[in-house]
Amino acid sequence: MQIADIRDDIDYELISHEDLMKRIREVAKQVSEDYKNSNVLLVAVLKGAVNTLAVFSQELSINASMDFMSLSSYGSGTQTSGQITVREDLSTDVRGRDVLIVEDIVDSGRTLAWLVDELKGRGAASVKVFALLSKPARREVDVQIDYSGFEIPDAFVVGFGMDYDERYRNLNSIAVLKPSVYGA
Repeated sequence: MQIADIRDDIDYELISHEDLMKRIREVAKQVSEDYKNSNVLLVAVLKGAVNTLAVFSQELSINASMDFMSLSSYGSGTQTSGQITVREDLSTDVRGRDVLIVEDIVDSGRTLAWLVDELKGRGAASVKVFALLSKPARREVDVQIDYSGFEIPDAFVVGFGMDYDERYRNLNSIAVLKPSVYGA
């Protein structure tokens, strides 16, 4: 059995690895300045934000704690169901903490809006958002992105942690998947 090269499924590269690293470093510098007097808690949404969190946290010049949540609104498809499911919860109490959510992509905004409200409801002192990618053409819920990486068009992207049906997460750039791969 021959394993196909995942690059064969890619239509085109949208954001290069070099551009990703440059922008993440810029945001980390700003976050380090903004949180220099706080032990910020970085909350990453699994699995998509893991790559962003890893690189971002290493670029910070401040102390930061990390925790993870696993949320789902997609299942194995390409369209959000609108129903948020908590698969794995935080192990850290956010009460009184400054929280920075690290997201891979903000699409409809529903999951992020839910998470911001949830963390505020748990008593976080502050909740801000770093989103590597923002897709405003798909936004259904107005959410504030405090630190933004890139605004992208309405295309199905994979790579740098983002997937289609648990594949393509290991690409080191952001790429647009060929529509024939996901049946569009």
